[in-house]
Amino acid sequence: MDTISMIRQKARNKKRTIVLPEYADARVVEAAGIIEKEGIAKVLLLTPDKMIGQEKENFAQDFYELRKAKGMSLELARKTIDDPLYYAAMMTRKGLVDGFVAGASNTTPSVVRAAIQCLEVDERISIVSSAFIMVVPNTSYGENGTLIFADCGVIPEPNARQMAFVAISSAELATKVLGFSPRIAMLSYSTRGSAQGESIDRIGEAQALVRELAPDLLIDGELQVDAALVPEVAKIKYPDSPLGGRANILIFPNLDAGNIGYKLVQRLAGARAVGPILLGLKKPCSDLSRGCLVQDIIDCVAVTAIRAQ
Repeated sequence: MDTISMIRQKARNKKRTIVLPEYADARVVEAAGIIEKEGIAKVLLLTPDKMIGQEKENFAQDFYELRKAKGMSLELARKTIDDPLYYAAMMTRKGLVDGFVAGASNTTPSVVRAAIQCLEVDERISIVSSAFIMVVPNTSYGENGTLIFADCGVIPEPNARQMAFVAISSAELATKVLGFSPRIAMLSYSTRGSAQGESIDRIGEAQALVRELAPDLLIDGELQVDAALVPEVAKIKYPDSPLGGRANILIFPNLDAGNIGYKLVQRLAGARAVGPILLGLKKPCSDLSRGCLVQDIIDCVAVTAIRAQ
């Protein structure tokens, strides 16, 4: 079974309810119909008629309590909850649904802001980041063509601690959703000392922290991407690498590299890019690229549903 089919089937096995707040986007409406028809998840399309009554006031009161220490007023909380993004996030927080997916017509910062303010950050992870599940046709790289790219959507210039938790969060995603054993490469323009620079030092610190916090994870770096993915190149550039050119999770040094990298692979190699999946929150949710296709929305809902199982 190919990766996308496996993800959708895994979501069907233990169906969860996902709310879609972008009710006016035709792609979202079409995706919702397909998801329901194929039994991938239960979908709540959050039209304005569903954002009424005592529930709406309760959400405003709860949001005010969450944010009042940061200057939130009750009046502003009520206005904020009028935004379907925040309403969907509060539904997820309160357990009325199992997760939310948005971003087809909202920017990533807007989706991430609503998620952080309503769902809150998981104390174990301490940061919010994002990852893409990349399914690349006609290649054996990664896990038979399936890889995780992170962070491609949230942290512009991660420090060592942030990079470490991006790696740990991505490994959890690989295990939970894809069912494969993580093999993590921390990417750079250098392979194990072939060059020097501040970003390389940061990668070394991040790798040491991962080994301290999650000693069972297989991780290596700094690695150029060919040494991370191609066994023949790894033998030449770094024959002692424990990854041996077989990485299935790629951790990028900054957001420029991550965002450019996933879009290049998506467009030039015809890869399916599922995400960005938001990591490090107390409840599952996913962002979408505003250039997403209907199939991308379906796949993000399936991944979010699996994470909620």
